[in-house]
Amino acid sequence: MASSKSETFVRELLDLAGIEANGGRPWDIQVHEPRLYDRVLRDSTLGLGEAYMDGWWDCEAIDQFIDRALRADLEVKIRRNWRLLLYVLRSRLLNLQAPALAYEVGERHYDLGNDLYRAMLDRRLNYTCGYWRDAATLDEAQEAKLELVCKKIGLKPGMRVLELGCGWGSFAQYAAERYGAQVLGVTVSREQVALGMELCRGLPVELRLQDYRQVEGVYDAVISIGVMEHVGYKNYRTYMQVVDRCLKEGGIAFVHTIGGNRSVTASEPWTNKYIFPNSMLPSIAQLGASMEGRFVVEDWHNFGPHYDRTLMAWHANFEAAWPDLKGRYDERFYRMWRYYLLSCAGGFRARNLQLWQIVMTRPGTPQPDCRFS
Repeated sequence: MASSKSETFVRELLDLAGIEANGGRPWDIQVHEPRLYDRVLRDSTLGLGEAYMDGWWDCEAIDQFIDRALRADLEVKIRRNWRLLLYVLRSRLLNLQAPALAYEVGERHYDLGNDLYRAMLDRRLNYTCGYWRDAATLDEAQEAKLELVCKKIGLKPGMRVLELGCGWGSFAQYAAERYGAQVLGVTVSREQVALGMELCRGLPVELRLQDYRQVEGVYDAVISIGVMEHVGYKNYRTYMQVVDRCLKEGGIAFVHTIGGNRSVTASEPWTNKYIFPNSMLPSIAQLGASMEGRFVVEDWHNFGPHYDRTLMAWHANFEAAWPDLKGRYDERFYRMWRYYLLSCAGGFRARNLQLWQIVMTRPGTPQPDCRFS
């Protein structure tokens, strides 16, 4: 049984966010296992997520619960414990995104199964934030995002583009079909390369299983859409050096990434353990330091709230497809994936997470005549 002190303390914390244990509102949690309170105090966000996976609690609207908890800053009100401190220390002593570890996230996350991603994502398989300004559907929002990227880099027929972290080739396919561009994309996922090359058949597109640090050649534009989250704070400068090395004189660089409001040296423990191993969200300060003396920032665009809507669309697709998916994925996976999508949506809704698109050129390059919004 949970100690009465633990339950009292956690209930008081929840009350600060307008959340009630066993309450009747969508964002209230329903506690099935009294040991939940001790577990949350002991393991913080890791314990909260694992307890949900274990069926210790439920919530009708996890996204609303997380939104309220983050706005009330509940996480920092729970004292850090030795396990979390040890995790932070490990990330500072080791380079968890070193080349030897680069393929782990591909094997554990992106290679889970193309059936899952085809059911959850848009028709082009974009696994990054859509751009909803004039869009009504997920397909429209993702095409608008791809078009926005093309406009921001001034894409023209015949341009050679290097994409660091290409996913299933959604940008490469779009850029080749709509603009006649030549695209080389690299990814750490075998499944993405296999399906992506099938989808890009007949186009001037090459997708490779390769770490971004190994890429050679010179390109008119060097871009990444959702890879900076896997680079790690010890490697941001290395990433920028790779971009500089591969960018032709007068070329343009582009980064699309989730970002955090504070500089960190370790990722969120539950996400790191179950969803994106060795991931880490950059801050403005960390990215700025990595660019310093090497690039000029032409535009820094934040449309983080669009990710809330994107994640809710992915969640709706996942729920609708679950009857067909559950023969391959078990109930614990269902709870894990549901918690992942909805907790991330809550993080963007609370403005705890941001989505940045950054356009860069080298010092001395004339300012590009591109559309930035």
